[in-house]
Amino acid sequence: MATERRRSSSFMGVPVKNIERELICPICKELFTHPLILPCQHSVCHKCIRELLMLNHDDSFDAGSECSLPGSPRSRVPSPSMERLDRLVRSGGGSVSSPGWRRGSVTPRITTIPCPGCQHDIDLGERGISMLFRNFTLENIVERYRQAARAAVAIMCNVCKPPQVQEATKSCMDCKASFCNECFKLNHPWGTPKAQHEYVGPTTNFRPKVLMCPEHEMEKVNMYCEVCKRPVCHLCKLGGAHANHKVTSMSSAYKILKEKLAKSIHYLISKEDQVKAQITGLESLINQTEENGQLAERRANEHFERLFETLQERKTEMLRSIEQSRSRRLDQLKGQVEEYQGMLENSGLVGYAQEVLKETDQSCFVQTAKQLHVRIQKATESLRTFHPAADPCFDEFVLETSREETLLKEMCFGGVPDPPLIDLSSSRVYNEANIHWRLSEDSLPTDHHVLEYRRLGGQSPSPSQGEGDGDDGSTWRSTERVYGPSTSVSGLEPDCLYSFRVRSSRNSMFSPYSPEVTFHTPPAPAFGFLFNDKCGFSTERLILNKRRDTVESVAGMGFLLAADRVQTGSYLGLDYIIGDTGISQGRHFWAFRVEPYSFLIKVGVASDTKLVEWFHNPRDTSSPRYDHDSGHDSGSEDTCYELSQPFTLLTLGMGKVFIPKASSSSSVCSVSAAGDHGSRILPMPQRMGICLDYDACRVYFYDADSMRCLYERQVDCSGTMYPAFGLMGSGKVQLEDFSTAKRLTF
Repeated sequence: MATERRRSSSFMGVPVKNIERELICPICKELFTHPLILPCQHSVCHKCIRELLMLNHDDSFDAGSECSLPGSPRSRVPSPSMERLDRLVRSGGGSVSSPGWRRGSVTPRITTIPCPGCQHDIDLGERGISMLFRNFTLENIVERYRQAARAAVAIMCNVCKPPQVQEATKSCMDCKASFCNECFKLNHPWGTPKAQHEYVGPTTNFRPKVLMCPEHEMEKVNMYCEVCKRPVCHLCKLGGAHANHKVTSMSSAYKILKEKLAKSIHYLISKEDQVKAQITGLESLINQTEENGQLAERRANEHFERLFETLQERKTEMLRSIEQSRSRRLDQLKGQVEEYQGMLENSGLVGYAQEVLKETDQSCFVQTAKQLHVRIQKATESLRTFHPAADPCFDEFVLETSREETLLKEMCFGGVPDPPLIDLSSSRVYNEANIHWRLSEDSLPTDHHVLEYRRLGGQSPSPSQGEGDGDDGSTWRSTERVYGPSTSVSGLEPDCLYSFRVRSSRNSMFSPYSPEVTFHTPPAPAFGFLFNDKCGFSTERLILNKRRDTVESVAGMGFLLAADRVQTGSYLGLDYIIGDTGISQGRHFWAFRVEPYSFLIKVGVASDTKLVEWFHNPRDTSSPRYDHDSGHDSGSEDTCYELSQPFTLLTLGMGKVFIPKASSSSSVCSVSAAGDHGSRILPMPQRMGICLDYDACRVYFYDADSMRCLYERQVDCSGTMYPAFGLMGSGKVQLEDFSTAKRLTF
């Protein structure tokens, strides 16, 4: 034990403080307690995810996370109340509800919570926590860490009677108890079945020998699903949620993942000197950042102090001007008041004039009254044309500061802004380009952006696209100022390669250009449509969202009921769905996404001249012999298909594209697809595109990302043509935004 105590400051050769952050629950910020593995591979304490569920769903209570099976991989809290709840849930008694079920209802409710590690929405399904594996590996590491962190506190024997309780030397994984040497020999006598029990060093963490499937509790986990990245049992693969997924043996997955992890660890260890050098460089950058930040703060304070001083000086001068004008005007008005007061009755002038009127000597009166009359006339005239001696209005002293306030609000630090980056995942280019970009997280706000684009090669653009375009397409054309993170560019020519770049402006200073990105426009204008839920739509097997731009086929009960027919050599039929808008002339292009897990999906076009007859009198589609795209090379099957079916389709499924054999009416566009049968199977693109040339009676299938033609063939365009899709088994098709924008707006 002394050796163990000397290792208290380290854990498996790693300092305790370094590994501790890997063992902290992201919710409670404590060491993990019975951690569960979420579908996104992050771990959370059992009690924490229960509290999170109860917080997000007040009307539900999780009682489905416990399991009494000894081999269950799910967490188990050894409390009588939880065991009682577990029995109630399994027996169907009581009124306890699971987090995936609503009280008093038999309708399952999906429980979705945000992962505290990556913030992605996690769908726990109808069974809630019951579907999660318990992370026993992490639990063992936490237990070993706890012992090392507390100087390896001894684990006592569970059998010894007090007060002579001895320190445990072994823990039996079958008995789930710890023993000293003597008690272990007594409880595991040689020659008995107990002698075959598995034992390890002293521990308080006991786990089952074999992980059990959370969905099929009596089945052992023996396979690994490469799609869902989780262990599964053979029933999950046979008819469960992983029926159409690619799985591998557990031993193979163990070997591959262990080799990858060992190589990654070896690489990190080999780069220890490089990491130390980078840490030294980062520490130097931290010091420089601290010093430069303090310097920038001092300089900013100096600038603001000078602004405050300038404002204070201007304030003093302008207030002094107002005070001087006010005093001058008051003096003028007060003098005018005194002058007018002399005109009032009993004042000096009036009294003097009244006394002059009393003079009886005519010559004396005329001599005095002449001058007095002139003064009286002046006073009378001033009454008729009264004007104040000063203007009481101070309009000339009104201060307009809106421009200065705007300048102060827009005042920011100088320097060239960082260039934005064009977001390839959100940008789309058809006959109209919708380009999105983003700024770095620590960048300052910008005034506006300018998007520039040019056509690479080909003929000169049309005059409507801008003036000054060169014949070689090398001249950049720019948009108007853009104040948001995206803009649209119209008037792009079909089947051309365009390059885009963007830059930002702040305080009349432009950033460098973003890296150029190129997009290839489709061979025809975008065709707008939604899925038609009226014509031949199967409500039993197909699920259409409210926007009618996504259709999903679920291999549910119908697939299982048809299992006997599958075993006898028959095949399930396709469920067809078409677009709600038809094409009767011109060239049109539309794009869509097919989920990689989709089992079998047909994509193409359909003729209305045969659709009505087809849906009212359906042919036997249970065999792929009637489908020219099934991979069969029989020419008679192609003839039978063309005569009987209204569809011209290409087959996709399980992440692959199956190119039909070229005939007189079809050709393989892709160079990689020409040749033998194996080369006719291509990886499925992230986005598929279809171009219908109605006038030329041909249909083309494209990789919508690179606009590379994969396959083309002749098609009968005698009637109105509709986009068509056929789904078998699990699958999902989603139309691109450009294909649905006009229809959804309308």
